[in-house]
Amino acid sequence: MSNLIKSSFVVSLDDLKRLEIVRKHQPASGRRPEDAGPGEPDERTAALREQILRDAEAEAEERVRQAAEHAERLKREAEQEIARWWEERRAQDLEITESARRAGYEQGYAEGRAEAEEAVRREWEGRLGEAKALIEEAYRMKESIIQEAEPFLVELSVAIAGKIVDRVLERNPEWVIDLIRKALARRREQGIITLCVAPDQLAFVLAARDELEMAVDSQAELQIVPDPTVTDRGCVIRTSFGSIDARIDTQLEEIKKALLQAAAEAGERRQTDEGLSA
Repeated sequence: MSNLIKSSFVVSLDDLKRLEIVRKHQPASGRRPEDAGPGEPDERTAALREQILRDAEAEAEERVRQAAEHAERLKREAEQEIARWWEERRAQDLEITESARRAGYEQGYAEGRAEAEEAVRREWEGRLGEAKALIEEAYRMKESIIQEAEPFLVELSVAIAGKIVDRVLERNPEWVIDLIRKALARRREQGIITLCVAPDQLAFVLAARDELEMAVDSQAELQIVPDPTVTDRGCVIRTSFGSIDARIDTQLEEIKKALLQAAAEAGERRQTDEGLSA
């Protein structure tokens, strides 16, 4: 900018000529205008000199102003250029930073994903182990409960069955005669056959004597007697060769024993299988 301002102060050739004329006619130092002789500059020359000085001063001021404006414009352009350069540099830095961040993120994401998958796998295996242990424990508890509950369930089932049979026979009394007849038919013997029934069933059974006698041998004698040991709608048959207990309670008791025996054997088999699998 200093070179530009210096070049703006170059004075034209005409101005130099006029300034030279003024300088030649300028009064010497210490002399007053009224002392000038006939050969010295007149007022017109002085006025011209003043005009030239004013014009030169105005020209100088104008050129200084133009130089200042030009310098300001160059300054703004330089500042804008610097700003653009900084913006480009900042954008490049951001791009480099973002690229590095993405690269680091992708690497970190891959590593984090692998670690997460491994953690999930370990947790899943742990959960599976816990679930397996719980299932095995639940199975053992179930078997234990079943083993403990089986006798009770058998007892309960037999008791319920006895009540059901009693109600069915009460509603269908002819079935009682059919049960007694089938029991008599199992002993085809001669001699005296004693049929023991519950006291409250004696009259009912005696009414069916003819039908019951058809179930025994023709050479046998059927005797129907009350027996307080018979408390249900069954009977006890006694002969010289032994006796047949056809009481319903007795039959249910035999069924219960068979069920308990089957349950015990099943429990032993389960324990054996568990020992082999372990």
